[in-house]
Amino acid sequence: MARFHPLTVTDVQKTIRDAVVVTLEPDDPAAFAFLPGQYLTFRHDFDGEELRRSYSICAGLDDGLLQVGIKRVEGGAFSTWANEALQPGDRLEAMAPMGNFHTALAPDAARHYLGFAGGSGITPVLSIVRSVLAREPKSRFTLVYANRAVNTIMFREELEDLKNSYLGRLNVIHILEAGGEEIDLFTGRVDAAKCAQLFRLWIDVEGADMAFICGPEPMMLGIAQALREHGMSDAQIKFELFASAQPGRLKRRAVSAAAQSQGNTCAATITLDGAVQNFTMPKDGQSVLEAAIAADMDAPFACKAGVCSTCRARVLEGEVEMIANHALEDYEVERGYVLTCQCYPLSDRLVVDYDQ
Repeated sequence: MARFHPLTVTDVQKTIRDAVVVTLEPDDPAAFAFLPGQYLTFRHDFDGEELRRSYSICAGLDDGLLQVGIKRVEGGAFSTWANEALQPGDRLEAMAPMGNFHTALAPDAARHYLGFAGGSGITPVLSIVRSVLAREPKSRFTLVYANRAVNTIMFREELEDLKNSYLGRLNVIHILEAGGEEIDLFTGRVDAAKCAQLFRLWIDVEGADMAFICGPEPMMLGIAQALREHGMSDAQIKFELFASAQPGRLKRRAVSAAAQSQGNTCAATITLDGAVQNFTMPKDGQSVLEAAIAADMDAPFACKAGVCSTCRARVLEGEVEMIANHALEDYEVERGYVLTCQCYPLSDRLVVDYDQ
């Protein structure tokens, strides 16, 4: 499950000053069949230290390409390297596509989709837009795209090309914080108040079937609340939160060796790639993921912030506390799925399966 697959970089193109689109050719194409809205988790060594980062696929299902968008983050080793040093011919390693930020497409469907993206949050939404327009000829898409200024709009030309290729089926509303049009509706931040204006004057929420939201958490929460107030249910609203927007998991208090020897431990059984391993771990101070890695298991992970769902597993026996969850749907949690980077055992025995 945690297996990484080799890929060759075939092209690197700037989309804005600090973002690139990387085209990849997998050695095993079957391992990289994706759904629109999913992401890839990459790993790379920097001065002997392995870093893992997740980036969303921006290509559509029928583009015949595997592409990811990588925006440079201030101080980000991987994103800076990708923007400044990555070249065609370079080799990368990535896990198979993951993520739940998608919906099933049907060629005979006639739906109205809404999309809300902030900055680099456009990357997975673009994959969804491309796939919907190509796979559902009777459906249409309304996209609200928020950016600081015109020169920070990723995929601006690609969106214009899509509008021209699918006349009348794609409506793109750009909202800029500065330097935009002198119309209040299209300037400022996309918050609940801005959504209320858009829904009153521009967007028919009642006639929409599904909404996709990707961007900073405060923006997403405001948009989701506005959508609910205009009649959309939680089942119709899908989120994708980037790990860079999160400070990380909550701090846990350290547990002394003496406390552990007094019975503050858990007997853990973990299944990964068909292999079962038993070990003892503390009930506090160490997550299930950290304990698995300490036991020399190649457990999957990327952000370690409860955002990407790479470390998803199912609890079959015992009880855990999951201190943050920005990735799993409610139905997944009800079925026992957890983010192991955020889980700490509460019971004396715990059985976890990464393979389910």
